[in-house]
Amino acid sequence: MIVRGMTILRGHVEGGRVVIDEEGELPEGAQVEIAVLSEEDEMTPEERAELLASIDRGLDQAARGEGMPAEEVLRRLRSPAP
Repeated sequence: MIVRGMTILRGHVEGGRVVIDEEGELPEGAQVEIAVLSEEDEMTPEERAELLASIDRGLDQAARGEGMPAEEVLRRLRSPAP
């Protein structure tokens, strides 16, 4: 999945090293950030499919100009509640 300036790939740890499970190319020297998913918080395949479908709908809306800039979303989240 590609999200404006970011590529998101899933993987697992094998022998203490991260192994990417999905196809994808990372350029040599690319910076990466790894977030470890808690087993307790793992989504079911149905929940993951629903989430990905929702993300796709949001990306489609943004492509049609119906979205809100990330800076505005962050500004609103950081503002005190009215």
